[in-house]
Amino acid sequence: MTPTRLATLAATGLLALGLAACSSTAAPEASTSASPTDTATLVVNSACAGDEGVTVVIDAGALKGGDTVDRTACVITDKPIVVSDALATLGVTLEGTEQYGDQVVCRVDGLPSATEPLGSASDPSYVESCKTMPAAFGYWSLWLKPAGGAWDYAQEGVSAQKAAPGESVELLFTLDGAPAAPAA
Repeated sequence: MTPTRLATLAATGLLALGLAACSSTAAPEASTSASPTDTATLVVNSACAGDEGVTVVIDAGALKGGDTVDRTACVITDKPIVVSDALATLGVTLEGTEQYGDQVVCRVDGLPSATEPLGSASDPSYVESCKTMPAAFGYWSLWLKPAGGAWDYAQEGVSAQKAAPGESVELLFTLDGAPAAPAA
């Protein structure tokens, strides 16, 4: 068999495997979601049960308009996943800063507004520009919770931090010191 023929057969086999994987059926409460990686293919709109995937929480806190972005979902995966990939699987849009890129989250699904003040008592007229670090009185933070553990600040940014099945991640907006940490 020639190398070209062998490569064609291998490519055909991989295509067939890929198509077979796409034909699975989701549970009624789940919906399929386009995924940036091959490790996360399904999203359930509630926290994960056990180690079926990574629970993702987005909590806009007291941020004006936050009720449009608050959510909890399970990204079904059997392997560790980069947090930015889990968020992309959910359809969450992130914006970093000019100075630090996507290592510092400035906006989540357009919040905070680029044109409206944050609503801080510390600086009522402050509008987030996303040029450098967000203000100390109003910012998104990334938190991790290991299976059976407690919430702690992530040690890396969203594009480097990984979460394993059974773990939880949260993007939390803190305004004027509240909330200081994710809810239990």
